[in-house]
Amino acid sequence: MAPKTPARRGEELEREYVIPLRASQHAPSRRRRAGHALETVRRFVVQHMKGKPEDVWIDPRLNEKIWTRGIQHIPSKVRVKAIRFEDGLIEVDLLETE
Repeated sequence: MAPKTPARRGEELEREYVIPLRASQHAPSRRRRAGHALETVRRFVVQHMKGKPEDVWIDPRLNEKIWTRGIQHIPSKVRVKAIRFEDGLIEVDLLETE
C-alpha cells in the first residue's frame, strides 16, 4: 500500500468513509434522530476533510438513505464518498454499492 500524501489546499481531494451513526440512535429523542444523523455526517466530514460546516453539501440521495425508514429508525452506518474541491466546497455523496 502506498503511503498517503498530504493534499495541498488548492487540490481536489476525494475520500471514502464509513460514518457510524449508532450514537445518533441513542443520544437524541426519538423524533430528532434523522436530523441528528445528518448533523453527525456533517461534523464527521468537517473533521476529516478539514473544512467548514457551511461548505459541506450533502447529496439528496444520502438524505433519502437516512430518512428511508422514517425519523426514528436510522441506519447504524453509511458509506459515503467525500470530495473537497479547490474552492473549499465539500460534496458528500452516498457510495454506490454493487
